[in-house]
Amino acid sequence: MLYQIAITLIPGIGDINAKKLIAYCGSAEAVFQEKKTNLMKIPGMGKATVESIKSAQTLERAEQEIDFIEKNNIRTYYYLDKSFPQRLKHCIDSPVLIYLKGNADLNCKYVVGMVGTRRATEYGRDMCESLLHDLADLDVLVVSGLAYGIDTQSHKSALDNGLKTVGVLAHGLDRVYPNQNYALSRKMMEQGGLLSDFMSGTNPDRENFPKRNRIIAGLCDALVVVESAKKGGALITANIANSYNRDVFAVPGRINDLYSEGCNYLVKTNKAALIQSADDLKYIMQWDSKSTNAAIQTKLFRELNKEEDIVMDILKENGETSIDFIVLQSKLSNSKIAAILLNLEFDGLVKSLPGKMFRSHP
Repeated sequence: MLYQIAITLIPGIGDINAKKLIAYCGSAEAVFQEKKTNLMKIPGMGKATVESIKSAQTLERAEQEIDFIEKNNIRTYYYLDKSFPQRLKHCIDSPVLIYLKGNADLNCKYVVGMVGTRRATEYGRDMCESLLHDLADLDVLVVSGLAYGIDTQSHKSALDNGLKTVGVLAHGLDRVYPNQNYALSRKMMEQGGLLSDFMSGTNPDRENFPKRNRIIAGLCDALVVVESAKKGGALITANIANSYNRDVFAVPGRINDLYSEGCNYLVKTNKAALIQSADDLKYIMQWDSKSTNAAIQTKLFRELNKEEDIVMDILKENGETSIDFIVLQSKLSNSKIAAILLNLEFDGLVKSLPGKMFRSHP
């Protein structure tokens, strides 16, 4: 853990480059034990970066963080561990290390992200309550950002309906921002938790919030934007979720409502599906009891053509796979792959998963 934390402290090294370093050297520990001359040969590694890797201060700060983790009963998830959130692991810029305070299962069956404006209206708060009340039968995990407005209401509604909820923070786990949500955060740690990829002592600076948003988008199967103006963090999160091939939904509002402009824009530009109730979400995500419990009869001795063989081989070799990856590996067009997957699904050979993911049916 010492080296896993330390590698996140190297100045100028983001999550993507940190993973490259680990891949070149073999482990986080090996990065710090590697000779300077060898480190300099790694693409993108300059002299200043290599000097930072060899600095004793990095390991000293990591030791302090371990003390904080142990004293506060915090769980850590390293991106190569089996326990690391599987949904997040597939995101190219996912964190190397995340910290959780609480008891949430980040790999549970259903995860819904709910985001929106800090200036929530009564309509937005009512929609949060209605959606989560009707999702309670699925025992979903609700993920949001613990900010004012829709985030706060999402966490409260989740708790009120017996659902676990996780707040993703833009700072370390040594504080709660905003302070008014301290009492709420205590309840969440009993029925979910607080999550961050920032170390203790990190302030809730403006540039940290977009980083926080990528975790919300990456953790969920479906992201629901409840209320949003034309600009704001909720739309940033929706764009990130789209880039991760997550299913994005938006609650519509009247065309003249300031805090429905963002939601209406997402629907208008086909960046989100319109959602009026939890039934819409269940149906589109195939979480509806009728669709999830329907038995799929596999066609025995089904002969595959050449292109279907290629797709099935990709799925069997890689397990859960995105449609984009299948297109890339097969060198077939997106429309062709979509048609092949649909036919294979009808015949019970392929199963469609949330987030435009697919796997071969057992």
